[in-house]
Amino acid sequence: MDSAQSLQEAPEVLVIPTMADVPRDGDGAPLLEGVVDVMLIPLEADSGGTRLVALAFSTVSGLVEAMGEEQPWVAIPSAKLEEALQGSGAQAVLLDPQPTGGEGGISG
Repeated sequence: MDSAQSLQEAPEVLVIPTMADVPRDGDGAPLLEGVVDVMLIPLEADSGGTRLVALAFSTVSGLVEAMGEEQPWVAIPSAKLEEALQGSGAQAVLLDPQPTGGEGGISG
């Protein structure tokens, strides 16, 4: 798996958009029993075709700016992101994508 921006330069914790709300305890911490479905988007590959990319944000405010207030998310340590995405189908991670200004599109 590769990334558009090195995950080594990423903050200690990343915010990952999910497909559905994750149950949380009374303090707001996610209850991570079982599987969390992360959001993958198809992006054009440099070599042609498409590849599935996981989105990751440095901050919650960055995720909200790009994807809206209603977007569910989880926080995960950067060092564990690649391991957490194993089996998801993600071929790369796009760190801090920006909205394109179009119809909800994301750009890297």
